[in-house]
Amino acid sequence: MADDRRTSRKPGRPASGRSGPRYAERLKAERKKAAREREAALVRARNEHQHKARLTSRAAILVLVLAVLAVSYASSLRAYLQQRSSIAALEAQISEREATIDDLRDEKKRWGDPAYVAQQARARLGYVVPGDTPFVVVDADGNPLDAGAELGDPSKVADPDKQTWYEDAWDSMKIAGNPPTRVRDPKDEIKAPKEDLEQ
Repeated sequence: MADDRRTSRKPGRPASGRSGPRYAERLKAERKKAAREREAALVRARNEHQHKARLTSRAAILVLVLAVLAVSYASSLRAYLQQRSSIAALEAQISEREATIDDLRDEKKRWGDPAYVAQQARARLGYVVPGDTPFVVVDADGNPLDAGAELGDPSKVADPDKQTWYEDAWDSMKIAGNPPTRVRDPKDEIKAPKEDLEQ
């Protein structure tokens, strides 16, 4: 009975399933569809490849532009740092010159002091005030002592009157606590040469 069902068909009617014109048409349509899908996939793959290639060329151009910018900024930064260092050196030189100018102004003020002028004339030129007797103290080798002594700047000398009363009291207490045990002998009296005394 199963065989009858399998073979029974009407004459002139095409068999359904894998044979017949409908199957061939359907198979042809499926093949066309598969071919279209393959072609679409191929087109998509080509487009993706072209897009990636375009992206790669864009990336290369971007990297090149960034490299050019980095080189230009590096040279600008180097020039900026060199200028900053030269400015710092010039500022140090200016401050040094200003300090020199201040020292020269102080010296100019000192030359306005008559005592300083007299001291410089005595030390450098050997001048003395009329009526004074000049002395030069020499050591054992005959070299003058205290040749470099000079008057100090009056503005920089400490004022002895600025010491407060309690500092004076404290100094006297320290001296009273430690009295000197030995008094120094007086120095020999220095006498002027007879020729100077006769004048």
